[in-house]
Amino acid sequence: MPDTTSSTATEQDHRDLEAWFARYDAHAAKADVEAMASMALFPLNLVTDGADPGSGVARQWSREEFVRTMSAVMGEGGGEEVHFDSRRSPHFLSRSLAVVFTESTMTAGSQTQSMNYADILVKRDGEWYFQTMIQGGWAAALTGGEA
Repeated sequence: MPDTTSSTATEQDHRDLEAWFARYDAHAAKADVEAMASMALFPLNLVTDGADPGSGVARQWSREEFVRTMSAVMGEGGGEEVHFDSRRSPHFLSRSLAVVFTESTMTAGSQTQSMNYADILVKRDGEWYFQTMIQGGWAAALTGGEA
């Protein structure tokens, strides 16, 4: 059996991942959902929960579902300037797989919101793509208000 855990990420791997997130955050700040979608590997896995204990939800989105939902959540075209202050902790499972934990503060106009989430990224053909988004509190949005 091959040893799949001995690959250590290089400093360049870390820089590439940081640059990927800088591009993604720039797209998110402009609510450029199509550009955000171009950075995903579909079908996209979503994992979340609701306010009640035991209300976990997992779904898969197509590109069309991602664009439709994120456009509604973010507001097409972005009316206010949005700024992200994020602290990321990447954990490389290999040089092509990473789990990234993020503590972030998003400021839109005078509103500030703190968020904690995780992403699973996959490197394909030399480019990073997000494949799984994990964040608590979105079950009702994913289930049409059922959770």
